[in-house]
Parts: sequence; C-alpha cells; structure tokens
Amino acid sequence: ARVNNEVIKIKRAEKKILVRDLETGEEYEESYDKLILSPGARPIVPASIEGVEQKHVFTVRNVVDISRIKDYLDFNKIEDIAVIGGGFIGVEVAENLRLAGKNVTLIEALDQVMSPFDYDMAQILHKEILDHGINLILNDAVVKINSASVELKSGKKVTARAVIMAIGVFPETDLAREAGLEIGETGGIKVDRNYLTNDRDIYAIGDAIEVYHRLSRKKTRLALAGPAQRQARAAIDHIYNIPHRNNGVIGSSVVKVFDINAACTGLNEKTARDAGIPYDFVYIITGDKVGLMPDSNPMHFKLLFEYPTGRILGAQAIGKGNVDKRIDVIATMILMDGSLEDLKELELCYAPPFGTARDVVNQAALVGLNLLHGRFKQVPVSKIRELVENDAFILDVREKGEYRTGHIKNAINIPLSELRDRLDEIPRDQPVYVHCRSAQRSYFAVMALQELGFENVYNIAGSYLALSYYEYYMDQYTGREKILTQYNFI
Repeated sequence: ARVNNEVIKIKRAEKKILVRDLETGEEYEESYDKLILSPGARPIVPASIEGVEQKHVFTVRNVVDISRIKDYLDFNKIEDIAVIGGGFIGVEVAENLRLAGKNVTLIEALDQVMSPFDYDMAQILHKEILDHGINLILNDAVVKINSASVELKSGKKVTARAVIMAIGVFPETDLAREAGLEIGETGGIKVDRNYLTNDRDIYAIGDAIEVYHRLSRKKTRLALAGPAQRQARAAIDHIYNIPHRNNGVIGSSVVKVFDINAACTGLNEKTARDAGIPYDFVYIITGDKVGLMPDSNPMHFKLLFEYPTGRILGAQAIGKGNVDKRIDVIATMILMDGSLEDLKELELCYAPPFGTARDVVNQAALVGLNLLHGRFKQVPVSKIRELVENDAFILDVREKGEYRTGHIKNAINIPLSELRDRLDEIPRDQPVYVHCRSAQRSYFAVMALQELGFENVYNIAGSYLALSYYEYYMDQYTGREKILTQYNFI
C-alpha cells in the first residue's frame, strides 16, 4: 500500500495511471491490467452558505479531521459549537462534543434527524438528544456563518465559535469523470452487477458508485462499509472468473445516541411510498428481555410489510438493548424474500438473559398478520392531534391511577377491567379510537368491542408511550397547545 500518494489521472488508452507523491510532489506512472476505483465520497459544503471558507469551519471525513478539530478547539478554548446536519455523522459528532463538555447546537434543515428512520421513531432520538443538553433545531437551515455565530433561514442566530459541517457526502467522481467513465443518474459512478464501469478493464466500488436497491428496484447511493467490502470481493471474484451473486443493497445501519441504540434496515414509510409499494406497518413496544431480568428495557420496534402479500419491507428498532440483533434478523428475512408468516415461524435463541420466549420480531409478525387479515384496524400516532382537535371519541383503557398521571385531552377513561360493564358509555355510531400504555391492553379492548358488535374501532399504534414521544419535541420547541396533560416515557 502507498499512502500520501494520489492518482491524478487515468490514461485508459495506455492502461496507465498518473500518480503524485503528496510529500515530495513527484509524479510518476504505473501500468495496470485491471483497475479498481474506490475514491469514496467527500463531505458536502454548500456554496450557498455564506462564510463556509473560514478557518473555524470544519468537515469530518477521517481520523485526521477529528484530530484537527480537537486541536483547534483545545488551542482556542472553544466552548460553543454548531453542528450542521442531523445525519449519522452529525449526531455522532454532536454527541461526542457534548460528552466532552461543550455547548452544542445541532441544526437540521429537515423536520427530523436521521432520515432512514420514520418521523415517529425519530422522535425518540430527538428526546434523547434534548435530554443530554444539546440544543436541537429542526426544520431550519443555516444561511450564514459568522466568526462567533451562525444565522438561520428563520432569522435566528446561534452562538458558535466553531462549526462542524455534517450535511452529507457526495461521490468522489472527478477522476472517473475526467477519464470518460459514465456517471449514473444519482451522481455515482455507473457500474453493472459485476461493478464494471463502461471500460471493461476498470471496476468501481464503495461510496463513489451507484447501486441497485433490492426493494425499491431503483438506483441509489449508499455510503456504508458493509456493502463496500462485499463489492470489493465481488469485483475480485469477477476478475478471476469466480461466480458470485449481486443481491443489491437494502441499507442496514446502527448507531448509538447517548444511552440508546437505534438500528434500521430496508424501506421506511417515505421510501416505500416513493417506490410505489403498497404497505402497512406494525409499531410495538415490548421488553427486549424477560421483564424480571434487571437489565430488561423497553424496545420500540416498527416493521413495514407489503400489502397484501405480507412481504417484509423494512424495520426500525430503538432501545437500550440489542436492537442490532433484531434488525439483523429482519435484514436476513428481506434477503430471503421473507414474509410475515416466515417471520412468525422463525425459531430464535431464547433464555431470559438474552430475550423473550416470543421475541420482538416474532411478536411484530403476529401483529402484522392480524392487520393483514383484517382482524383489527389501527391508527398511527401522527393522526391523534387531528382527532383531538376534531373531538373524536378516544377511549383510554388504562387503570384510573395511570389516567390521572397523564392522559389525552378529552379522552374517556374506562379501564379494561370495567369495559364490559360500561358499554353504554361507548358510541356505536362513530369511530372509537382506543389506547393504553403500549397498545397491548387496547388491542384486547378492540377485539372485545368487535366481538360485542362495535364495527368502527381502532387501536392507536404505540399508544400513550409512542404518542408522548411523538408530541414532545414540537411541544417544547414551538410552545403549541399540548394534547397531553402529562408525558409518559416509561
């Protein structure tokens, strides 16, 4: 391997590359029979933001960048820092700066951090970020960077003596483009299933290329280490005429955000809609281990499946425990074109210190099958504010003590234990929306009401726990009228 040497030109006709030694400035040529390009991706630095060229503005691409940032912060004794971009890198940078005792503002132009997660799941991450003292600003963009502040599109000013740009990355395609290699519709180097470019002796892999998404059946870009190493093996196999399969990508990721872990794979609701795939979803909150175990914690798990086939499309999991284990299972099922029925029957390891007899993924499959076969109906937490404002009938089946500690405004409290004795209080001529703490008791209530002749009954997916997370950030940030008398996060 040669470090501090940069390939500056590909001479395709001669099958040579021109290399510059970055330490000496010397340029020299090397010949090749086959060439594999893996130039990676470069951080996006929008020219539209005034002041990005200043010395206190940094990007993060490698360990050297991190060291340079740390040295600058230490030497100048900087405490106030703005991180622009709420993707994986932006959130991880913001977390580590906060753990180092800095005053951190995280600014994201979209309405949520980490776009691979659905908006409802991202709310859990928003609360975790806020709880650890980061000033989180969403749905607002930086337009100008000053020496000691940044200015936002909304007109707000944020104090910052250092700025970290983490808006995203773009494929490093200059070398390939100058050599006449074809660039795909997404901006990455265009390759075939063997990672060959339009030059039969040049391959391309990694963050710089355009890839095929197994589920959406569209071209996309995916800057992840796992797919990159598989692409490297596939390219080498093809050079040596070794057969290989190219299954496309699905985008499996995991991240730690302070005290919680978050993982996802496959499609989310937005990407499923964009792909034109009819879908439904499961949102459950259940223990990651047997409840008697001292380190058992709740896990929020969302599963997307195709309607009406039941084919698994994707999943997201957030909690303090092993969320990656569950998402790895779903990623495997997607590769096998698995369905809800397959997931239901999956036999997984079980012992109380590791999980539950009916694992989170098995339970999600059972709920999904109930939805798929029309055994009950649900409504997402995103619709509840509108229902409250329209004075819909919302039934809270938690116990009275739970109701008193916090409830949806206008909700009627009829504990599950009293349900059959108080049916006359529940209307039959309008929709009834039922919730409890985590949607289990409310599911029992929905099934009971349906058996008793109620035809228009809906379970609120995720129930009061999910709704508390869903409402929290916007309540805090905008000061809008709350629809909950108190939040519940446990």
